[in-house]
Amino acid sequence: MSIRLERLIPVLMVRDVQASIRFYADCLGFTLTFTDASTVPRYVGMERDGILIHMQWHDAREWDFPNDRPTYRIVVQDVDGLHRDLAGRIARCTAVWDTDWGTREFHVQDPDMNGLQFYRMR
Repeated sequence: MSIRLERLIPVLMVRDVQASIRFYADCLGFTLTFTDASTVPRYVGMERDGILIHMQWHDAREWDFPNDRPTYRIVVQDVDGLHRDLAGRIARCTAVWDTDWGTREFHVQDPDMNGLQFYRMR
C-alpha cells in the first residue's frame, strides 16, 4: 500500500496581509476563503479555480537581507487568455513566451516579490 499525497498549498510570506488580499483578489481574481482575525489578519487563505494559496504576515525586517523569494508554477489551459486578462492590472508581468522545454508561459510577482508562473505544455 502506498500513501498518496493529495494537495500542495503554498504559504506565501507577506509584509502587509491586507495589501496582499487586495492584490490577489483585484489583480488575480482570487477569493478570500478564511482569515484568522477580522480586524488585523495575519494568516489568510485565498482560492481561485481550485488553486489554494495561504498568506502569512512576516515582519518587514525579514526582507532586510538579500533573499530569494519563492516561485510557484500554476498549470492553466489558456495561457494567452489569462495573460490578456491580467497583464494590464499587474505591474510586474512578463510577456508570454514559448520555452525550450516545451511550455508556453508568463510570470508575475506579487507586492512581496513572490513569483507565480502560469504555464501549459505546448
